Amino acid sequence: MGVTRRDLLRTGAVLGGVSMVSGPVSAALAPAFAASAYDLSTLGSTLRRGSAGRGGYARVVRAAGEAHQVRTDLGVNARSGRARRRKALLAFAQITDVHIIDAQSPARVEWFDRYDDQYAPGDPTTGIAGSAYRPQEMLTAHIAEAMVRAINRIGVGPVSGRPLSFALQTGDNSDNSQLNEVRWNIDVLDGHRTVRSDSGDLSRYEGVCDDDPTYYDTHYWHPHQPPSGKEADISKSVFGFPTVPGVLDDARRPFVAQGLGMPWYTAFGNHDELVQGNFPARTLQLDLLATGTLKVMSPPAGITPNDLKNAMTDPMFLVKALTTSPSVRTVTADANRRLLSRAEMVAEHFRTTGTPVGHGFTERNRREGTAYYTFVKGGIRFVVLDTVNPNGYADGSLDATQLAWLKAQLTAARDQVTVVSSHHTSGSMTNPLVGTGGDLGQDTGPRVLGDEVVALLLAHPQVVAWVNGHSHTNQIWAHKRADGSGGFWEINTASHVDWPQQSRLIEILDNADGTLSIFTTMVDHAGPASYGGRRDSPVRLAGLARELAANDPQERTAARSGERGARNVELLLTNPL
Repeated sequence: MGVTRRDLLRTGAVLGGVSMVSGPVSAALAPAFAASAYDLSTLGSTLRRGSAGRGGYARVVRAAGEAHQVRTDLGVNARSGRARRRKALLAFAQITDVHIIDAQSPARVEWFDRYDDQYAPGDPTTGIAGSAYRPQEMLTAHIAEAMVRAINRIGVGPVSGRPLSFALQTGDNSDNSQLNEVRWNIDVLDGHRTVRSDSGDLSRYEGVCDDDPTYYDTHYWHPHQPPSGKEADISKSVFGFPTVPGVLDDARRPFVAQGLGMPWYTAFGNHDELVQGNFPARTLQLDLLATGTLKVMSPPAGITPNDLKNAMTDPMFLVKALTTSPSVRTVTADANRRLLSRAEMVAEHFRTTGTPVGHGFTERNRREGTAYYTFVKGGIRFVVLDTVNPNGYADGSLDATQLAWLKAQLTAARDQVTVVSSHHTSGSMTNPLVGTGGDLGQDTGPRVLGDEVVALLLAHPQVVAWVNGHSHTNQIWAHKRADGSGGFWEINTASHVDWPQQSRLIEILDNADGTLSIFTTMVDHAGPASYGGRRDSPVRLAGLARELAANDPQERTAARSGERGARNVELLLTNPL
């Protein structure tokens, strides 16, 4: 994640701004347009928080759809008649920041969350604790399933009518770099198999929001009635959250995944390599913590926000908390919670029933433990980067070897329209941390930051877009060359895990007038707009998850849906060919 409270132990701010151009809505849709795609996407209708009730709690309601808005930030004018002339080159789906969570894992640090509001806006440690806990986290596999079903139902680009060629997953596919989370993500996207997002004791839920009176902590939402003699939790008593008896068992119930009806490719995010997206995972102590039997439920005595700030340089902090917290419970050990290295994570993508085998990762990636690659679809070259700094911290950067590889790829493909993809945004590639070798990071060379990558891409006119995630917010930036000769668009998409729980459809069209149009259309998952009282399917549980996410007290005022010009848009640029 990037600039908001969901940046556990964040070390840098997203840089740069965006000029939102309030241009006219897009020209008429192409004749090939599929009406069903219009109805199912946010062109047909959108979702928003409804009227606030007790404690500010609101249902999610449907609102009017949003047409495509034209953006001409790169200095290319919208020419009349282009809708009649244009030819579709490619249509695909982007899904990002799924964050499938093992909510019962001992390696989670939910107790960090209560410190989030103790940081002033603008402080570089704002959001230090924000990724630690969400009320909907036990339902993340269900959100992913509901998103797969929505993308399948739409099936085509809503402007071109062209079938979606593939889906591109841009990192933070798991939440804690655990084997079971990685497998749940792959199995949901592959489909045609049973997914059970449960761990430890498969006969009961063992986590911070269950009903065990010994460890009952009012800082977490407890969906069931409070234990005898205990007061209602803060989510219910202050913020109006509902009581939903039985949902912890419903969340653990197996379901058969539908699977994406198209090939899918993936990228590497900081939560896919680092514990809680920040701590180097390949330490024996952290692996033993994840697979072990002790879970910290509440903060150690005397912990201050400054202590959490200092924890950024002390991966053993999570282990030390076991000896200092007054509330540590025994949970059931689970070897499937083991933490994966980058090489192991890559290898898991070769254990698949989906296509392509490896999901973009190559045999060379598997052999060398790298996670960057290229592929070609519809004559367009995609360059997928690994922007995770293995030495720690949430924000990203490249190593020098990958930069040289990127330069070679761009030089060799000057005659192909190129889309770059990664987890981090250019503005969140601010992490210069260099490792010392060994368990705490294998990369001991200098790191390459976002500004240098942007400059490199601008030097190659065939690059038309950079598609990424990490921020959990819909944003689009125009990167212009200094001489005014155009540039490329950076398309940044919100997450599954946080409100508004969206994905994005991306279509690239040749306007046959020397320009290209990149259309982007937001997609809401297939769950009901809000919780309807039924929990008999993963899609209905996803509706509950959406409502909970919209009411997360620390998220209610977050503008994660983004500005109007960062959602349904037509992005104009010069055709580089």
